[in-house]
Amino acid sequence: MNPLGKITSFLDKTLNVAAYSDESHNGLQVENSGRVRRVCVGVDASLAFFKEAAERKADLVICHHGLSWGDSLKRITGLNYRRLKFLMDHDMALYACHLPLDAHPRLGNNAQICKGLGLSKLQPFGLYHGTCIGFCGVLSKAVTYADFKTRSHRLFGNTVSTLDFGKRVVRTVAVVSGGAADEIAEAGQKGIDVYISGEPKLMAYHLAQEYGINAIFAGHYATEVFGVKAVARLLKARCRIEAEFIDMGIRL
Repeated sequence: MNPLGKITSFLDKTLNVAAYSDESHNGLQVENSGRVRRVCVGVDASLAFFKEAAERKADLVICHHGLSWGDSLKRITGLNYRRLKFLMDHDMALYACHLPLDAHPRLGNNAQICKGLGLSKLQPFGLYHGTCIGFCGVLSKAVTYADFKTRSHRLFGNTVSTLDFGKRVVRTVAVVSGGAADEIAEAGQKGIDVYISGEPKLMAYHLAQEYGINAIFAGHYATEVFGVKAVARLLKARCRIEAEFIDMGIRL
């Protein structure tokens, strides 16, 4: 098995990609000649990301949001053609991992966010396509909501917006990264003190207000850098290969 095959087989098994029903076709989406000397990871499979990875001499890129979704590659024209041509011209493979990299109990976006916020006693949360992809947990001790918001700003950066309809002192937190504003309803039903996700929605405002819950929306991109960063660290440690995260600086 060539280096690309070894790495992708390792990731398929480690991330348990076969276990998830997902619109994304998780796993190896674009093959190369089999050579892998450097890996770049990022959130989105965009041309800008590919170009930056090529500058860094990557042979393999790993993205949370890949290129192949449903029948999105039914026609290789327009932007599909440009993206695929760039990868092939640079002998660059693409591996994508969507829901499995949200839900993984150690490497996933949500598990990593929970770790960064100091949550423990994690339980599955956020049912999506028949699988829980997020987690809820507890802080070691109750803190003021103001202090918790400061902690969130430190973890996510300047992308944080909040809906402050809940308790002034908090301890229970639920996390579902990305575009999961609707899951605030589950948090409200379960009496969670703070719900954290990426993108806000108008309906989330009303849900937060009516359930009397605090919500933090830290940006779709900002909440989904954690999983690919963890994968890069894993590849460096286990596969002894150069792997780095490319931050595209998106604030959405």
